[in-house]
Amino acid sequence: MPTPPAPPPGPPAPPIPLAELLAREELGLRRIAGPADADLLWVHTSEMADPYPYLLGGELLLSAGVLLTDPDHYVARLVEAGAAALGFGVRPVHETVPEALIAACDRYGLPLLEVPPETPFTTIARAVWRLMAEARHRELRRVTRAQQALATAAARPDPVPAVLHQLAAQLSGRAVLLTGRGEEVHAAGRRPPPEAAAALARLARVVARERPGSPASATDTHAGTHLAAYALGGGEGLVLSLATRRRDPGDHTVAGIAVVLLSLLAAPHQGADAADRSASLVRLLLGATPAEVAPLLGSPGPWTVIHARRSDGTTADALTAGALGASLGSALVDAGREGDDTVRVLLPSTAGEATREAVGGEATAAREATPQPGGGEEPPTPPQAPAVTPQPGWTLGVSTPTPLAALDSADLRAARALAHAEATRAPLTVDTPVTGLAALIPPDQAAAHARTLLAPLTPPLADTLRCWLSLHGSWDRTAVALAVHRNTVRQRIGRCAVLLGADLNDMDVRAELWFALRQE
Repeated sequence: MPTPPAPPPGPPAPPIPLAELLAREELGLRRIAGPADADLLWVHTSEMADPYPYLLGGELLLSAGVLLTDPDHYVARLVEAGAAALGFGVRPVHETVPEALIAACDRYGLPLLEVPPETPFTTIARAVWRLMAEARHRELRRVTRAQQALATAAARPDPVPAVLHQLAAQLSGRAVLLTGRGEEVHAAGRRPPPEAAAALARLARVVARERPGSPASATDTHAGTHLAAYALGGGEGLVLSLATRRRDPGDHTVAGIAVVLLSLLAAPHQGADAADRSASLVRLLLGATPAEVAPLLGSPGPWTVIHARRSDGTTADALTAGALGASLGSALVDAGREGDDTVRVLLPSTAGEATREAVGGEATAAREATPQPGGGEEPPTPPQAPAVTPQPGWTLGVSTPTPLAALDSADLRAARALAHAEATRAPLTVDTPVTGLAALIPPDQAAAHARTLLAPLTPPLADTLRCWLSLHGSWDRTAVALAVHRNTVRQRIGRCAVLLGADLNDMDVRAELWFALRQE
């Protein structure tokens, strides 16, 4: 029997059990051969005699058998490609499912579904996508509940054991905090078999930060037990290890939340400043407002948000991201999220002041010695961004200084600045604050005008228009910044022109739209 290849990276939605699709009575599907258990990742329709080259693995392949001549070879190739199941439509080509095809599916262990004539293949595909959407929604709700439970556990007097206990309950398994040498610090949940426990300790040594070049996480399977190990931050060489009987969608995200909390809680030698910042982050997770945690962060603000990506296209690990934060003068670093290679750094207004004083001391002295026009006092200086300089190997987008309560908007502006830097191949781009004539208009009036003017545009269209205008109407650079094809940019800008009823080649129109888009 052919050996199925390793499954490809899965789609953004969780796999769908075959039984859930068969339970949709309106489809009239009937399993007539092969095992009852299978996970569906996609749906594909093909009438080719050998669809092997076009399969990714995990498909429910739908076919009416137009070119079916050798059922045994056909099924063998499907299994070799990693197909999850075969749906065979009866009529008009075949009145019934061929007996040879049924026998081949039983022999190779491929589930075979009979599709009645009244069920179009597109209806089956829509049903699978709908099931995937429902599964994704269940996963998101589960992750949200787990995050709330873990954050509540982190607020208890014994936070580390409480988080481990809650994590073990959420994953229905064993959660262990180990040293880099495999010594158990805290544990919760049912103990796995001795062989699996030994394998888990070995896996922990793989990711322990005591060795240079160690990965941040690792997974394995031992005798049906799923194992995972995650290195914690804080420089203590601690590892979170998990042993579960199954690996459900969302488990990695739940474990990631626990890693963040345990990294904050399990570092016993933090300084007072670091401890206060850790406490502020935990309180934010528990629902505190930014104003309540601001005193713990050690700086009244304003704060600058920096978005960074590796210039060579690689994804930065936690150590590399931490080194970037150290170079910029901040320990508040987010090393990226699953599927996102952006590193985020939160920089207090005090960071980089020594650099500004070193390079600007003479200018400051000269300014103080110069009389102000009219003999009055010098007007107050607006908040200055920290002296962020280009970092070798990185592309940076920097927001303007922002109060703590408005960090969400600063995060958006930093993302836009990073996209602009990548599109223009600049090592660093700083978001430009609203100045000049635009600053003379009251913000509430400007925002109201912007909402009215841009009302016909959807958020994707508004983002495309903003990026296109910021890059002086360059199709290619806008495509790079948005990671889409240049023709997609042209279509979106054309759609904007139609919805707005405006000539986007008119400089007056562009200026008014740019002003409105800057108010968002």
